[in-house]
Amino acid sequence: MNYQTYKPHKDLESIVKFYWTLEVPFDPKNQKQKIVPDGCIEMTFNFGDKIKRFTSETEFILHPNAMVMGQRTKSFNILPVGNVDSLAICFYPIGFANFVKTPLENLVDKEIPISELFEQSEAYELEQQIIQAIDTKERIDTIENFLLKKLNEKNTISNIVKSTVDTLLKTNGTTPINVLLKEDISKRRQLERHFKKQIGISPKQLSKAIRLQATLNLMLNKKSETLTDIAYENEYFDQNHFIKDFKELVGVTPKQFLGNENMTLSSLFYK
Repeated sequence: MNYQTYKPHKDLESIVKFYWTLEVPFDPKNQKQKIVPDGCIEMTFNFGDKIKRFTSETEFILHPNAMVMGQRTKSFNILPVGNVDSLAICFYPIGFANFVKTPLENLVDKEIPISELFEQSEAYELEQQIIQAIDTKERIDTIENFLLKKLNEKNTISNIVKSTVDTLLKTNGTTPINVLLKEDISKRRQLERHFKKQIGISPKQLSKAIRLQATLNLMLNKKSETLTDIAYENEYFDQNHFIKDFKELVGVTPKQFLGNENMTLSSLFYK
């Protein structure tokens, strides 16, 4: 697997987390790979063979070649049918709402063709320009020109959403929402409403996804730590709370995650 990341243009760095590319030659022995929630929305372009996304143990749909993957509330399995050659834009939680008018709750746990989110002609032109680009740099330049142009029409992210997301990111999702809102119930309702539209999921769901990412980083890069240490460092109430949240989002326990061949791709993103 050849996985690379690239930094965004300075005018996009508060919105775009990074770009990534992935190349994987086909191997008939390849196993399904589990993708876990990360609190981000991604726009992905596939230049290789089709990729299956499983909706059950045996049933699947094929990913569109140019798509936006909405926020995830649970993990899912994918399996390429051939060679993988992909490029993606990983947006911060507040990032993608700057480019579309569609409420982001409509994208949750879905893959939407970019032609359904942008004007068909501009979506087609963008996809063709990226396909015809000679290398990754030209592909990223093409994407950035598109995003910077769309940003001129940008929608305003509400302050309550931005400040909440900023705090959750700084504290790795450990700050309780009532603490952020100082128990103000009216603000809670307002926050939930804005979050559904501009992030796609609730503040609690986002905080769980962000905390999961911090946990996976510890698990995969500090292997000497025990699960109790990891639970403590990420401020779970106890190990049972940690295991329950982990299994809810990943579908397996932390012990089952480590060394699992279905997690090879997910593990790659934390190296």
